[in-house]
Amino acid sequence: MPSPSAANSLPSAPLQVRGACPHDCPDTCALLTTVENGVATRVQGNPDHPHTDGVLCTKVSRYTERSYHPERILTPLKRTGPKGSGQFAPVSWNEALAEITQRLGAIAARNPEAILPYSYAGTMGMVQGESMDRRFFHRLGASQLDRTICASAGAEALVQTLGGKVGMKVEFFAQAKLILIWGSNSIGSNLHFWRYAQQAKRNGARLVCIDPRKTETADKCHEHIALRPGTDAALALALMHELIKNNWLDHDYITRHTLGWEQLRERALQWPPERAAEVCGVPAEQIRQLAKDYGTTQPAAIRLNYGMQRVRGGGNAVRAVACLPALTGAWRHRAGGMLLSSSGQFPAQRAALQRPDLMPARTPRTLNMVQIGDDLLREASPALGPRVEALVVYNSNPVAVAPDSGKVVQGFAREDLFTVVLEHFQTDTADYADFILPATTQLEHWDVHLAYGHTDVLLNRPAIAPLGQARSNAQIFRDLAARMGFTEPCFADSDEALCRQAFGDAVDFALLETQGFATLTLPDAPFAEGGFATPSGKCEFFSARLAAQGLDGLPDHLPNHELQGSSAHYPLAMISPPARNFLNSTFVNVQSLRDIEGRPVLEIHPDDALARGIGDGAVVRVFNDRGSYRCHAAVSLRARPGVVNGLGIWWRKLGLDGTNVNQLTSQSLTDMGRAPTFYDCLVQVQACAPHAAAGTPQAA
Repeated sequence: MPSPSAANSLPSAPLQVRGACPHDCPDTCALLTTVENGVATRVQGNPDHPHTDGVLCTKVSRYTERSYHPERILTPLKRTGPKGSGQFAPVSWNEALAEITQRLGAIAARNPEAILPYSYAGTMGMVQGESMDRRFFHRLGASQLDRTICASAGAEALVQTLGGKVGMKVEFFAQAKLILIWGSNSIGSNLHFWRYAQQAKRNGARLVCIDPRKTETADKCHEHIALRPGTDAALALALMHELIKNNWLDHDYITRHTLGWEQLRERALQWPPERAAEVCGVPAEQIRQLAKDYGTTQPAAIRLNYGMQRVRGGGNAVRAVACLPALTGAWRHRAGGMLLSSSGQFPAQRAALQRPDLMPARTPRTLNMVQIGDDLLREASPALGPRVEALVVYNSNPVAVAPDSGKVVQGFAREDLFTVVLEHFQTDTADYADFILPATTQLEHWDVHLAYGHTDVLLNRPAIAPLGQARSNAQIFRDLAARMGFTEPCFADSDEALCRQAFGDAVDFALLETQGFATLTLPDAPFAEGGFATPSGKCEFFSARLAAQGLDGLPDHLPNHELQGSSAHYPLAMISPPARNFLNSTFVNVQSLRDIEGRPVLEIHPDDALARGIGDGAVVRVFNDRGSYRCHAAVSLRARPGVVNGLGIWWRKLGLDGTNVNQLTSQSLTDMGRAPTFYDCLVQVQACAPHAAAGTPQAA
């Protein structure tokens, strides 16, 4: 149950409680929850928060439907049937905690590294996502998890180029004259940035969308550049070529605030538009015009998102794009530069929250979450260490979201693997648990949030009491620590106390309490006079740190692991961008949102559909050597020729064959950051039954 301080501060109805959206989105919206007679009746955007401005996405505006969902897990459950059967019986917290700690304790006595936590961004909150849980596993001496499944390639690229996950302030996109929206379907995944982009557009700015898919965002931009997946670095290098050739450069900025210019210049001159056009599959003239627009327009701004880095060369691609603003001096303007993530600008006190000092003297091994499918199937060895014997999953649904999910399922199905899952619902992963522990939703607990799309800290207050027997993640790990006999005082910290520790004195907690958010004090144009957080203090076109790792110190184009044209059996490239009404695998079980989304689909270009006898709406089999996945075809101009779009991430149990698109994706990693390559995937598609010729192409 919540700490006394949390329980005593629960508001009485009717009133509005300030909170924060917990989901993996750049916008980190400020919420207002209306509570009447102890029941949350409405969740809306806080109009007093400038970035949220009273507006929420369709998903989160239905948050009460999720919190009060009839299938919500409200009591601990113990498995009664085979793994994966979904057969459970209710048990008490005492029984669940006693058996869990007995099982974990026995494994830890042999080797605590045989225990692995698995979590990611089911909540982005610093308390419910990365505080008491980390203390527990650090104290236990469990294996550490390399949390790389979303953003680490791009993050590493920013660190190597700009010195951290930093960039321009999102609000100043409204003042830009040119905006490149690169690898982002902003309407669906960054709604409040899109509001600023629309404001710029009304003021005469030109908007260019760079994306293999003709997204809803591309529909609203002046131009769409539909490059092949994994070719973004080639495009960026060709833009550099044209900037150099036409002298659209800020030589003073380059001289004073960059490192490695001569080496980068030499590389970029190897990439004329014709070469990039052949690699990217777009006209050379389109590349020339984009370079001219970018080189002759100030202020020009680039909004990157993470889709572009989910290929072998994803880190290099982000590095190449991140070099562009320094070449033109775009950083001199507060409405110029680029933004991928702002999260590195927050003064988070993570060591205070996570307490790595609790770890044993010898640092435990680290396993990469992307390769959980392989790791769960590996035997003990000198290279691996002990076999994984226990898994504690929270804030994630790896059976649905991890790549190469056929292997993930095999691993989770091991009868000798003890699995505990903290969840709201019986997800694909929860079906394989030995125990499911009921967790609170954002309306029921304390938390504090930073953002990666703006620079405000937000506080989340509990609006209602926990439903049923649900407990916060932090409380569950607090309870486990007590049962394990961990007596360090830090395990007694309440959720509210953890909120106060997250930023220490660096953020005014009193302001968070009264206003719900606090804006960081930062310069409007952070790199107008250089001052990058790199070792040199400059934008590092050449990274000595990468070179010391045996990697190329300059950004370059690296072809995909699974390069289109390299396989006669699998001629189509597949990307798997998110379905608009889901967020990863969250919200898939919210009926109203699933009704909007319809069913799992694969977008396929009319030419590719016609060649395969596939009609719009037909059931198709998408397959490669890793597995197969049946879904419905959407014959659509949203797909470029030769590329299919498998919209995700549906729960496997809702698929035609109990699978989803990740049956096809691989566990191969990116060039830097040890990240996944979801969009680096070759497949073939075939019709499952005879039917009429391909239907009329649809725009949506």
